[in-house]
Amino acid sequence: MAIKQISVFLENTIGRLGEVTKPLAKANINIRAISIADTADFGILRLIVDKHDEAIKALNDAGFTTRLSDVLAVEVDDTPGGLAHVMEIFQNHKINIEYLYASLEGNLGKAVVIFKLGDYNKGLEIVKQNNLKTLEAF
Repeated sequence: MAIKQISVFLENTIGRLGEVTKPLAKANINIRAISIADTADFGILRLIVDKHDEAIKALNDAGFTTRLSDVLAVEVDDTPGGLAHVMEIFQNHKINIEYLYASLEGNLGKAVVIFKLGDYNKGLEIVKQNNLKTLEAF
């Protein structure tokens, strides 16, 4: 049930973020979710794409440093308290959430939240036990 996330390490300079999109566009890769965390000197761009193996190759060929990791994509009710419900489940089972971000893609009335968990397998087990829907692709 894991979704592969690509992390790209970038210098925090003008235009550098835009340079990441060029090799992906040239390789006909569609970005499905995106997040960036930055500091004064560098940033970590996190991407969910439709073809992760091809994206890694395109980015590495363009000189970017990348890493592939497993994340959990959970459909969350797009209502007040929808995310709070999932967060409470993780908290009650002592699942550490390293970070999360959301995608605009999802079923009507649903959002997709990408979770990077301290223990992916335990988190997946808890999600299944609580009848939350995970996505393998979107």
